[in-house]
Amino acid sequence: MKIEKTVITRQEDIAPNHVSHGAFEYYKHLVIPKEGNQCTVAFMEIPPLKSAFPNHYHESVTEVFYIISGQGVIKTADGEKSVGAGDIAVFPPGIQGSHKIFNVSTTENLCYIDIDTTSMPDVCHYPDSNKVGIFTGDKMGMIYKEDDNVDYYEGE
Repeated sequence: MKIEKTVITRQEDIAPNHVSHGAFEYYKHLVIPKEGNQCTVAFMEIPPLKSAFPNHYHESVTEVFYIISGQGVIKTADGEKSVGAGDIAVFPPGIQGSHKIFNVSTTENLCYIDIDTTSMPDVCHYPDSNKVGIFTGDKMGMIYKEDDNVDYYEGE
């Protein structure tokens, strides 16, 4: 949904999308969707001792986290960095922008604003698991093992 007027809202006014899968769990309050917009904006909440997403980087998307509250560790291409309220992290496109955020608290959520530029399709790499994902809009995309690469003319 393309935004066509100013958006002023509060996190509690947006119903969250809750995702939970083993070591990964988050609540995403989507303010601006990818579809039709130059950037996407969301309030994110990560429960204690969880990560939102696996370590990844985007081919053409810049991603920004502004930490509102809580304590976390961000795994980057340059090592792990501790973050807390008031910190901002900017991840450029490419492997040098790889990142994974983890909530180090045992009692409180890690809350941050996630702002991403958009690029369709979004090609996302997962260096720890040797996968690549192709995403269009706000829909879940296709994920492949990088080792499954085939010849351009195979099957033609």
